[in-house]
Amino acid sequence: MASHDLRSTSNLFAAGIIAGPLFVVLSLFQAFAREGFDMVRHPASLLSLGDWGWIQIADFVLSGLLFVACAVGLRRGLNSGIGMKWVPRLFVALGVAMIMGGIFVPDPALGFPPGTPDGVPAEMSWHAGVHAFAPILGFMSLIAALFILARRFGWQKQPGWMWVTIIVAVATFVLTSLPNLTADWESGRFNFLPLWGGVALGYGFTSLVLAKLKGEWAAGRRAL
Repeated sequence: MASHDLRSTSNLFAAGIIAGPLFVVLSLFQAFAREGFDMVRHPASLLSLGDWGWIQIADFVLSGLLFVACAVGLRRGLNSGIGMKWVPRLFVALGVAMIMGGIFVPDPALGFPPGTPDGVPAEMSWHAGVHAFAPILGFMSLIAALFILARRFGWQKQPGWMWVTIIVAVATFVLTSLPNLTADWESGRFNFLPLWGGVALGYGFTSLVLAKLKGEWAAGRRAL
């Protein structure tokens, strides 16, 4: 592989490493900065609404594009073993889901933006329906990729990484599912803190895994 291709692949891995933290940090910054936003009552998706909503839309789209770019790097770097085909595909799905979540915005709800009635709308718009599907696709793709990578770590005789990856995948699934499982839909009462925690945990750990895979790929190239 030429030096240009090596740098390109390294940069593609780096794109995935920064994608998740970028999304989380920008979302948290807005959560504290936007008037009327409450992390307990509101998911990050609602930040796409209002005068400053373009920031969160860009956050979704840019993070999604970075994950898609990372998928190209994974396709080049995982050239053997468990996950060489499906992990890149699942990262493409994750990236596409985030782009969808940015392009198709949710409906105003739960008192946000300020002036919006409390509770959820009686009817969901078509673009909000697409937006609601996006995180399901995205998190299921991410969790599936983590389980496959856990199998890869087991195949590589790295039980520590295998078990930690399994635990994080399960925890991410549980935390991101809790708001819907515990919601009081009639009164519009939600607790989205578990979702925020699940997003931070899943994306943060994914960055660590991608950094590990990048290091293994680089070490393999140096050995040639």
